[in-house]
Amino acid sequence: METNQYKGLKYQDGEFRKVLDVLTVEEAIQISINGQPYTVTMRTPGHDRELVRGLLYSEDIYRNTSDPFRMISTALNEDGEVTAVEVSIPEDELGKGYIPTRNVLSVSSCGICGKRELDDIAVEGDPIVNENALDLDRLGQMFKDMAKAQTSFKLSGGCHAAAAFNVDGTLMGIQEDIGRHNAVDKVIGGLVLEGNLDRAQCLLVSGRVSYEIVTKAFMSNFPYLASVSAPSTLAVEYASQLGITLLSFCRDGKATCYSNLNALKITENYE
Repeated sequence: METNQYKGLKYQDGEFRKVLDVLTVEEAIQISINGQPYTVTMRTPGHDRELVRGLLYSEDIYRNTSDPFRMISTALNEDGEVTAVEVSIPEDELGKGYIPTRNVLSVSSCGICGKRELDDIAVEGDPIVNENALDLDRLGQMFKDMAKAQTSFKLSGGCHAAAAFNVDGTLMGIQEDIGRHNAVDKVIGGLVLEGNLDRAQCLLVSGRVSYEIVTKAFMSNFPYLASVSAPSTLAVEYASQLGITLLSFCRDGKATCYSNLNALKITENYE
């Protein structure tokens, strides 16, 4: 269940009236790895397999895409929603992002909760090499296509979306969640499970872009990252270093590019 109805009392123009509003569901899910509790993440229920697979991939915990993904549900709530899962990963396949002592809450607004030291949020690797050139008119159509598919947002107005496209504008996957980083993980996880991650070049998000979204894009080899709202300073700095073309304020036919402009199709002079 991604949304649910709740009663409220609405005040408007000096009057009160009862309302029945649709709200986005926020529920905890505990993730255990090889029998040990790893983290508790707040998310919108649904597509949990994609969420967990994407989180493990984008955080460099389990990046082997050739082995089958072994995950089972171990607990349900009274509504039948999954509240705990167990993932089995061969010990020699655990990546550098695995922190055995991490067992804390990761809230829906923060993708790096649970990291204990600054070194835990560092990313390694060569900058992305991009041989494409993105047409910004095509980017505008991508955002329109993403908006059309945001069914939960249309009902509740309370969830984020992430979508993956190839550089030609073909939609590869879209997911919604109350957490920005969860929506990104669900998209990445879906692409990994389908074997399509290497075919996607553009990652779009409905909200702002901060550090953790940039690192997830980098770990998944997205050369383009675009958002409806603003980026943070750290997002711009890391995107510049990691070879990602970062575009923000992508709405109403506009977009602002903050890094790696050479990957855009620019036909007019600018100052």
